[in-house]
Amino acid sequence: MYICFMIEIGSLRALAAIEQHGSVIAASEIMGFSPSAVSQQIKKLEKQTGFAVLERRGRGVLLTERGLTLAAYGRRILSELEELESTLLADPAKPTGHLKIVSFSTACRGLVGPLLGRLASSGADLEVSVLAEDPREAVARVANGEADLGVVHNWNSVPLVIPEHMTLEWLCEDIADLLVHASHPLAGRSQVEPADLVDERWISTPHGAICNEALLRIFADLGRVPDIRVYDPDFATHIALVEQGAVVALVPRLGRPALPQDVVTVPVVNPAQIRQVGMVYRRTMTASPGIQYVAGLLREVSGRGEP
Repeated sequence: MYICFMIEIGSLRALAAIEQHGSVIAASEIMGFSPSAVSQQIKKLEKQTGFAVLERRGRGVLLTERGLTLAAYGRRILSELEELESTLLADPAKPTGHLKIVSFSTACRGLVGPLLGRLASSGADLEVSVLAEDPREAVARVANGEADLGVVHNWNSVPLVIPEHMTLEWLCEDIADLLVHASHPLAGRSQVEPADLVDERWISTPHGAICNEALLRIFADLGRVPDIRVYDPDFATHIALVEQGAVVALVPRLGRPALPQDVVTVPVVNPAQIRQVGMVYRRTMTASPGIQYVAGLLREVSGRGEP
């Protein structure tokens, strides 16, 4: 126990960040410090403990065995400190401070945007910054402390893995429709099935994105892959190219703008393309007034809570 009082919290944060992100440079970018400042924290830590926590390996670094043990111990200390700061040291009636939210782009428009509007009119002394990321990256950022709350989605065909130290709360369901040009042969259909779509030319989100995987899964049972002609992360681009008659697209309803006159939606069935939308945060932040306030606003704008 004596060693715990010798070690500074900043040094433990630096070591934990290096373990999580694999290098001093990556850790410095996450922490918002220069690489030399992070290196100084590690040198201070090694002086305080009396043993090496990092070793050179090629151009990078690896944690020593004792460094790994100290990093694991440090993560527990940092988690307990975070829980202390978010509960006993916070006024539950006055959410204050700064929260970092990471959200997928359509939820930025459909949920986080309205949340920010309500927050601005509420008079709460709470600052919020937002980063748009795919749900897997959002979960990772919240899990390792880079963000405080994530808005994520989980397709019925592509499950999202949530670490045990995080809380997941579902907010709403979001349905994706097939978008085609008004002159397309499928435009007059009341619904379509995967077999109706195998010969279409598609636009998709990039390789590896969850929405791209969901599109691929539609055709898995047919032994086919979609003919994807364009990859773009922005659904606004998908809509624009459908309007030109160049491709078809699978676009969720959440955050979807009013469609151009020449773009028609057709429901997809067997299976329907549904994703659950929820929020995640670390269990240590459960009692945080800021987290609970923002979570309440998200429930309201998603329709789960009373406005």
